[in-house]
Amino acid sequence: MTVKPIVLQELPSDLDKSRLPQHVAVIMDGNGRWAARRGFPRIVGHQRGVDALKDLLRCCRDWGIPALTAYAFSTENWGRPLEEVEFLMTLFERVLRRELKEMMREDVKIRFVGNLAALPHSLQQEIARSMQETAANSGIQFTVATNYGGRQEIVQACREIAKKVQQGLISPEEVDEAMLENHLYTVGIPSPDLLVRTSGEMRISNFLLWQMAYAEIYVTSTLWPDFDRSQFHEALKDYQGRERRFGKL
Repeated sequence: MTVKPIVLQELPSDLDKSRLPQHVAVIMDGNGRWAARRGFPRIVGHQRGVDALKDLLRCCRDWGIPALTAYAFSTENWGRPLEEVEFLMTLFERVLRRELKEMMREDVKIRFVGNLAALPHSLQQEIARSMQETAANSGIQFTVATNYGGRQEIVQACREIAKKVQQGLISPEEVDEAMLENHLYTVGIPSPDLLVRTSGEMRISNFLLWQMAYAEIYVTSTLWPDFDRSQFHEALKDYQGRERRFGKL
């Protein structure tokens, strides 16, 4: 007989509600390896990865974490096999169409960040529709980084600021951290407190390079499709066991 895992709906009693991260970011790594170990095509791993992300989003809502950002597709991911890239684009579009009503019911506010203009036109339309329809929602802020690269983001911001300097709209002395942040894709979104990376890889892979300046990083060897609420519970316990000094004593 198969024993079903216990789904932790309420915040576990060993977590301090007042010390939860306000924004969690995730690098969802290991979908392909998860599928390969089971003899499945890589696309099956991506499909299961969507289910894991949906549950994490609901878990953040249930436990009182107001913001979640997921690294869905990087600028480097275009280098994957064409059939896998095409599947991912189709999957993103299909999931948006299928889940929009549920996101509205659950009061999710979704936002996409990245170079969205390079995505297929039909996907751009679904992205625009989902952001527009959920814009007034006041529940969890769900940000999806799609065709996103941290270096590209910073370069783009610098170009926009340089144009304003060139046009005489601002002086070089006025350029500061706040101004640069206001030209990033993530303007208006607080920086993450906690970054979770699955599959054991010890790198941040060009994800939110500016925003991660003082994020706590938690790496687990668990592959993304197997990352569930119990795994997230462990990540949060680890986070609450750290002392965040932000460079101070």
